[in-house]
Amino acid sequence: MVSANKEMVVFCFDTLVAHYNSEEAPPAAFDQGQHPLFVTWKKVINGGEPRLRGCIGTLEARCLINGFRDYALTSALRDRRFPPIQANELPFLECTVSILTDYETANHYLDWEIEKHGIIIEFSDPDSNTRRNATYLPEVAANEGWTKTEAIDSLIRKAGYNGPIIESLRKQLRLTRYQSTLFTMHYSEYVSYVKETRGEAPILEAKSHNY
Repeated sequence: MVSANKEMVVFCFDTLVAHYNSEEAPPAAFDQGQHPLFVTWKKVINGGEPRLRGCIGTLEARCLINGFRDYALTSALRDRRFPPIQANELPFLECTVSILTDYETANHYLDWEIEKHGIIIEFSDPDSNTRRNATYLPEVAANEGWTKTEAIDSLIRKAGYNGPIIESLRKQLRLTRYQSTLFTMHYSEYVSYVKETRGEAPILEAKSHNY
């Protein structure tokens, strides 16, 4: 099984730096493979708790190199919950890559473990009869300090449902649980790694960027 690793995070940082510089990123230093994956960007200010700046991925298996290239930029620039990450935020960023594994259909909406499992919910909106779905990665519920029910209710809202959340709605959820491997690196660690392996630090061109 392929596990998330340092080279994948380096590639995500490389991709974002190359985007700001309008150039090609260096080639990836990990094997292709096909897996579901996510890229998460957080911002760390004055040593405080990292704050989410973007998190997007795919629950379908994708070529890892193309997937990390696409989602490094999509999560940084096109997560609708946040304004696009600007070049001057780079020094404060932390990047986490996740590779998803071990998909299992749960027996009911509480049939999963906090920290161990990520969860996908699917349900029919009782108000509009549209199908809705959403996911949280395994670390989210623990990071937020949620109970399982609180995580489920938050996920129902994330899926776009605005009506009352009652037990009968929770019971009709189709829940898939999964596990993941992840690797996290701060921009300063990325810079040190690039200096060590390539002989010079990544350079951000001094341009004005508005994305």
